[in-house]
Amino acid sequence: MEEKDVYTEDGTVDIHKNPANKKKTGNWKACRFILGNECCERLAYYGMGTNLVNYLESRLNQGNATAANNVTNWSGTCYITPLIGAFLADAYLGRYWTIATFVFIYVSGMTLLTLSASVPGLKPGNCNGDTCHPNSGQTAVFFVALYMIALGTGGIKPCVSSFGADQFDENDEGEKLKKSSFFNWFYFSINVGALVAATVLVWIQMNVGWGWGFGVPTVAMVIAVVFFFLGSRYYRLQRPGGSPLTRIFQVIVAAFRKVSVNVPEDKSLLFETADDESNITGSRKLEHTDNLIFFDKAAVESHSDSIKEGEVNPWRLCSVTQVEELKSIITLLPVWASGIVFATVYSQMNTMFVLQGNTMDQHMGKNFEIPSASLSLFDTVSVLFWTPVYDQFIVPFARKFTRQERGFTQLQRMGIGLVISIFAMITAGVLEVVRLDYVKAHNAYDDKKIPMSIFWQIPQYLLVGCAEVFTFIGQLEFFYDQAPDAMRSLCSALSLTTVALGNYLSTVLVTVVMKLTKKNGKPGWIPDNLNRGHLDYFFYLLAALSFLNFLVYLWISKRYKYKKAIGRAH
Repeated sequence: MEEKDVYTEDGTVDIHKNPANKKKTGNWKACRFILGNECCERLAYYGMGTNLVNYLESRLNQGNATAANNVTNWSGTCYITPLIGAFLADAYLGRYWTIATFVFIYVSGMTLLTLSASVPGLKPGNCNGDTCHPNSGQTAVFFVALYMIALGTGGIKPCVSSFGADQFDENDEGEKLKKSSFFNWFYFSINVGALVAATVLVWIQMNVGWGWGFGVPTVAMVIAVVFFFLGSRYYRLQRPGGSPLTRIFQVIVAAFRKVSVNVPEDKSLLFETADDESNITGSRKLEHTDNLIFFDKAAVESHSDSIKEGEVNPWRLCSVTQVEELKSIITLLPVWASGIVFATVYSQMNTMFVLQGNTMDQHMGKNFEIPSASLSLFDTVSVLFWTPVYDQFIVPFARKFTRQERGFTQLQRMGIGLVISIFAMITAGVLEVVRLDYVKAHNAYDDKKIPMSIFWQIPQYLLVGCAEVFTFIGQLEFFYDQAPDAMRSLCSALSLTTVALGNYLSTVLVTVVMKLTKKNGKPGWIPDNLNRGHLDYFFYLLAALSFLNFLVYLWISKRYKYKKAIGRAH
């Protein structure tokens, strides 16, 4: 049997740093532990985050706008910290050891959060009914715990999806096809955890208590850690390729040093390593592309290059692959930026949708009331429905017409989701118009709830969930696939920052909207009493921004060129 039939060809190793055996490591036998870990970790994250806006209002005594902004700021931070974890993974630790390190910070944060909601002295005091008046120390402990979780998740989010995809050999056509399916089931497992969080855990928080409501997610996180380490002997590990930022700056410096040098017409004259393997650990070579030709100057050999004993000074001369790494990152940025507005739409589920639901009739039957935050379960149900439908039915059907292996290109898939998100915001806006019409007709401006079922919110949640299946999963796959091999964690983190910036954009929009619409004694679009506001205008504003964003996305996607990797990693 040939060596290539025994060992992987993508440079991966096992937990003992030996070449990864195809039959004993990786594939779905390793992914079941990764998917189990992700399911439990997301249950913990969403179990704590889904209903956070209500905790801030009832226990920390914050108003609608303040609570919504605190949630989006924290959520945004959870998607910025992955840049830290990604850098450590790609440069020094590798994805496995980065996850293994940061899970303990995560568990510590969850534990402190549970204590802050259940231990006398730490939990908010001076409670009067549903409203508490915490002191500054209690508030500080809560936010320290919250941002410890944000740091902990920063080491997991950018690594776990890429780590799962690493279990399939890029150079094996059979395994390569399974990799595309992995991203669908990865997102499916996320939403199984989210479903339990949005139903069982939100109910516990609203009816049993916040101590139990945060305690159960903490236990789920511990189970996630156990799942992850149980699969260690089956994992394939990509070796870290050294600091990606250093390689990027080397290309920039080398190009500017040769600013007056002309790039040869024959691109085969540009510097590249002679053998099949790239000189970057864990990376294949990249074919030369004709865009951003200024940076090709870094690969032009000249007399000023410092070469000693066969070694090249990388600050003066860079390989074509190293130059193409930088080009790949730059060409990803416009696609990345187009995901920010979509993430702003997505963030409304944990803020404006919940606040809108708080004003509606939450009864299911005579005696049971469903918490407004639990309506996000319909987003989750939508994802759980559309993910297998997309994987098993839409892809094979679309393949007949598009002749694409994946049914749609990754950019087409993401674009479909952007269109669906526009309709989600229009639907939310129409519902708010109907709700406000009832308030006006019955002079119900000071009523806390109006007799209009909260289940009228279901369509907007279902549409957001459907959009996620196209855009977020497409984004996961796109940024993994188009990233240079030795920068995959960093590019996964880059894709996650769209969610962070989407949350921050939501915060900015709310702040600006309130400042502009609260003049001359008016309550503004999003006052504490939504019956006197115009939340519908805010939803329509997001729909308009989403439409403009889609037009820009079409222009970007038509000009994007997919990367081409050659050779094998070492």
